[in-house]
Amino acid sequence: MSLARRIPRFLLALLVLPLLLAAAPPKPSDKTPIAEQKFEDTSQVVAVEVPVNVVGRDGQPVRGLTSADFEIYDAGQKQPITGFEVVDLKTLKPSDKGPAAPAADPDQIQAPGRRHFLLLFDFSFSTPTALLKARLAARDFLLQSLHPTDLAAVATYSIEQGPRLVVTFTPDRAQLARAIDTLGLNTVREGTFKYDPLRFMIAPPTANTVDLSSPRSNSSARGQELQNQQDQAASEFLGAITHMAERDERTYERSRITTFSKALGSMARTLDAVPGRKQVVLFSEGFDSKLLLGRSETGSDEALQDDQNAMSGRVWMSDSDQRYGNTELQTALNKMLEEFRRADCVIQAVDIGGLRTTAEATGGKARGNGQEGLFYMANETGGELFKDTNDLGDQLDDVLDRTSVTYLLTFERSDLRLDGSYHRLKVRAKLPAGARLSHRAGYYEPRPFKDLDPLEKTLLASGGIMDAAPRRDLDLNLLVAPFRSNEAMAYVPVIIEVPGRKLLDGHAGGKLNVEFYAYVNDRLGQMRDFFSEVVSLDMGKGRQGLEEGGIKYYGHFDLTPGDYRVRVLVRNADTGRTVVSMTPVQVPAYTAADPVLLPPFFMEEQRSWVLVRESSEVNGRQSVVYPFTINGEPYVPSAKPVLHPADQARLCLVAYNLGSGHVAVNAQVTGSDGKAMPGGRIDLVERTATGIAGVDKLLATFEPTGLAAGEYVLRVAVKDPVTGNEEMSSLPFEVVQR
Repeated sequence: MSLARRIPRFLLALLVLPLLLAAAPPKPSDKTPIAEQKFEDTSQVVAVEVPVNVVGRDGQPVRGLTSADFEIYDAGQKQPITGFEVVDLKTLKPSDKGPAAPAADPDQIQAPGRRHFLLLFDFSFSTPTALLKARLAARDFLLQSLHPTDLAAVATYSIEQGPRLVVTFTPDRAQLARAIDTLGLNTVREGTFKYDPLRFMIAPPTANTVDLSSPRSNSSARGQELQNQQDQAASEFLGAITHMAERDERTYERSRITTFSKALGSMARTLDAVPGRKQVVLFSEGFDSKLLLGRSETGSDEALQDDQNAMSGRVWMSDSDQRYGNTELQTALNKMLEEFRRADCVIQAVDIGGLRTTAEATGGKARGNGQEGLFYMANETGGELFKDTNDLGDQLDDVLDRTSVTYLLTFERSDLRLDGSYHRLKVRAKLPAGARLSHRAGYYEPRPFKDLDPLEKTLLASGGIMDAAPRRDLDLNLLVAPFRSNEAMAYVPVIIEVPGRKLLDGHAGGKLNVEFYAYVNDRLGQMRDFFSEVVSLDMGKGRQGLEEGGIKYYGHFDLTPGDYRVRVLVRNADTGRTVVSMTPVQVPAYTAADPVLLPPFFMEEQRSWVLVRESSEVNGRQSVVYPFTINGEPYVPSAKPVLHPADQARLCLVAYNLGSGHVAVNAQVTGSDGKAMPGGRIDLVERTATGIAGVDKLLATFEPTGLAAGEYVLRVAVKDPVTGNEEMSSLPFEVVQR
């Protein structure tokens, strides 16, 4: 079946015209309260969520604590606990997605209660051989050791490029495996993956799935050949970076450490945007610890010579940096570690090179021992140093066990200045003898959205996509419909309606920038497709028209048959107002024996929208035929029809594999609570001729007679004229008085 790419220009013009003709809004007067002009300055209640882990004397998590056992102090003042949740990974109920799904549904837990692992590969203080070895251990750890509800991300660091997020926090193990395999190589440019601004790494739907049971992604001969090519490319890439970074001068080494500290400190500050505790697994050989901490061997020849110089008064002959360490480096590193602590990040340092005492161990070049520096970073943030990457999962088992039970405490503040200032927290608890607890050291007050770092905004958006909790700063209506494309694939339009009133609340200026992000994951949790775009509108004199209407965005997925969850996030890019929605969708197999009925498509006739179609340049989409037509005429479907009691709305019913003969159409109206409601009438007008075998488009009308103003669901049933079986579908709608 061929499907639409473009709506005719005359139809688009009719939709946009009311916006262009609308009167200009009045300018806010000097007496207008700031809260009405600027969203960021409005007062708000801030919920502060504090994950707490409690470990007994035996090293195992302590279970059975209640909210009455805890006390929270914010800057020394005791706070009432308004929310309490226990996340025990060993007692989570099984997933309801089927026998092939993970043991637990990741969406059962909100983000602050989930464990977050950031695997950070240090290119500048590591050799390519060690990094490639660490990559295999990291991949095995991700696929074999993490709980299905855990979120993980992959990042790299180099002197030349700084910290780079390869893939953002996600439970999708296939994405994480791809990130480990590539370590940030430019696979987007090679056409392997579509570019995603939120830093997910999603392969095309037709690509081979990743084998999550093996440390390697491919088992076939061709797959192994591709893997070897990828390894060679990674080795050359890492070797080039190492060659650029290797300099012998101590001054340069100090500058590298200073740059490292400042860059990772900045990264840690942005990680505060990710809720919950973050375990940063740092894969590195470390820098020469003498530059930072000085000499620890008091009996070495250099140390004895320094002692003799000091006793004879020749202090200028001693190098204080070599002996005691460089204070500037220590200050820079400690500032970095404070940022990690403030962002609730724990560094788990993995020495991927082991003890480096010979040039042979480092590819011909002698290097200082970096274990002391790695230990210092881990110890100062509450983490550990691990020395053998071959059994990383076994070594991190203790960390996984200790964090398998999380007590999520929540308190609220309505008196914050919202200026980004830092608050120190203290948690006390009634614990068994010998038990100890760990919790986030504090929190930053929210800042205006415009002041956030771009990476913070990215992490907030990707976190909104992954978090199961909906967010409703804006209104959003969503329509997802799987049209048959061919025997193997479905073309799935996604209609996103964002009413304009809340979208413009607090927005100033003549331009409106709106971000659209839509992702779909299968029942195993793997993301299968996405689209995203930033829409810029020059409102001019059309602000009032946009407030009365809104933006209707048209995107689509290409999906194989199966059960999916569609996650959509829309954000005002200037104010930060955000809406997040998640809806299930089933893509049928469209076999000849099974009739299929898509959701009823109400034809938009009354409300004016600014219609925006996904950009093929941005999303790499192929030209397709616009599917919303009847009798050859295009129409615009409504994601949530708004009807008046006297309306006679037209709708299109798209069905597959109906038998020949008279088709009966029935409807039932239910309230938002699911109870049947009297009222409403549907009439079949015409069974049209589509000219496509197995495809029917039924034209019908619906009258909301007898329905009071309110929210409803229309359930439509089409009876197959041959088998007598009924196929059903539904769509929410609203009745309003004129």
